Amino acid sequence: MNTAPRTFDRVVIAGGGTAGWMMAALMSKLLGKRLDIKLVESEEIGTVGVGEATIPALLTFHNLLGINEAEFMAATNATFKLGINFEGWKAIGENYFHSFGSTGNDHWSAGFQHFWMKGRQEGLSRQYTDYNPETVAAFANRFAHVPNSALNYAYHLDASRYAKFLRAMSEAAGVQRIEGKIARVIQHELDTGAARAGDIAALQMEDGSRIDGDLFIDCTGFRSMLLGETLGVGYEDWSYWLPCDRAVAVQTASVREAWPYTRSIAHRFGWQWRIPLQHRVGNGLVYSSKELSDADAPEVLKANVEGELLTQPRVIRFLPGQRHKVWERNCIAVGLAGGFVEPLESTSIHLIQRHAIRLMQLFPAGGVSQADVDEFNLQSKRDLEHIRDFIVLHYHVNARDDSALWKHVREMEILPSLRHRIELFRETGRVFRPSDELFAENSWIQVMMGQGITPQCYHPVADLMGRQELQKFLGDIELRVQRLVAGLPAHQGYVSQLCAPYRAQGLGQAA
Repeated sequence: MNTAPRTFDRVVIAGGGTAGWMMAALMSKLLGKRLDIKLVESEEIGTVGVGEATIPALLTFHNLLGINEAEFMAATNATFKLGINFEGWKAIGENYFHSFGSTGNDHWSAGFQHFWMKGRQEGLSRQYTDYNPETVAAFANRFAHVPNSALNYAYHLDASRYAKFLRAMSEAAGVQRIEGKIARVIQHELDTGAARAGDIAALQMEDGSRIDGDLFIDCTGFRSMLLGETLGVGYEDWSYWLPCDRAVAVQTASVREAWPYTRSIAHRFGWQWRIPLQHRVGNGLVYSSKELSDADAPEVLKANVEGELLTQPRVIRFLPGQRHKVWERNCIAVGLAGGFVEPLESTSIHLIQRHAIRLMQLFPAGGVSQADVDEFNLQSKRDLEHIRDFIVLHYHVNARDDSALWKHVREMEILPSLRHRIELFRETGRVFRPSDELFAENSWIQVMMGQGITPQCYHPVADLMGRQELQKFLGDIELRVQRLVAGLPAHQGYVSQLCAPYRAQGLGQAA
């Protein structure tokens, strides 16, 4: 009969970058006093490093770590982000904004969109975005921290600098960084205590050294060296619904003040991002290799950027989808090693954060519990499939006719989970969201209306307002938004002022 060891405390993180150092930072913050945490990475192996836009949930992660926002922003040359401007996604020349936060005032029985639709029918409503402070502030190029969290925001950041920032925190908390390349992954041959035959025992390094562990975190990127290659966990291909399978990225010098939102610009072969940092702009092209060759993509991107090129374009290949499991035996895949949709809604860093927090909640004590493994896999699968459906929505509901890509995604058979959401909104104007899903009702509403879905009716509670009462209701919300935004300073100036004390200490800015 096997006897579990008294401790299960040697954690080995394979790979650095954003995924590895986010895991190390949170793990060392919470359990650093009882764990021996080692992170293995090689300076010779580059990271993807283009996840430069985030969503508001990152603020929660930073609060858990006790991060000083101004110091973080100075160190990573970060700017604020209030949402994403989708340009040409519905049709060429038609744009819409997906903001953070809520729009208008909801009633317990019906969302604000129902009152807005009644107002539109009565000729009283302005643009839906006029009732959303984040959208109005974004296009006014204004930002400030507002009492009572009146503005919901995230960040644009330098991903490479972010990893270094978290590395410094992690090492200060006791994480040991080991430089070198992994030659092979060693598995247990026999059952030994809590370990079973086939579990990962150690990483064999190219220099001959061996790093033993109890729990292994696979942050080796798309290769998935531990979970995929060693443990043989398969991959579910989502390219039918998400046919873009390449990205090419380049950095350019800033030629204008940083705007507080991400730009997502649709092209016939995919889409392009523009992400403004304090010192430069991150640019990228996400495309289908069936529509654009890897040889032509860098030239297309260079022709669609502003400012001097600071780096040379590099092509990144990927396959949208997920591993059948992200936790198998004593190995957990985090980040690209476990799955990838695409960067359209800036969810990559969020998914790393979710894995890090979930692992802390389900951390094994004296050995791996299969119940914990199953729960971790179930929650992780649900997270990624929800994000997949939301991103597929952007592609599927379109009126573009300029390429086979857009025709395919418009006519393809979508998953029942997404079809139900679209039909529910189109027929009734309603959106229902389980409490554990990332994207809230207002996100679905903004994207569905932005892509051209017009509800056929509104909730009858809106009819209880007379014309004058509805006019005042809508007018008061619009006025409140206008007054809030009018009192905000310019975004660039606010960021500079916030970071100034840390600039004096030498943090940030240099390209």
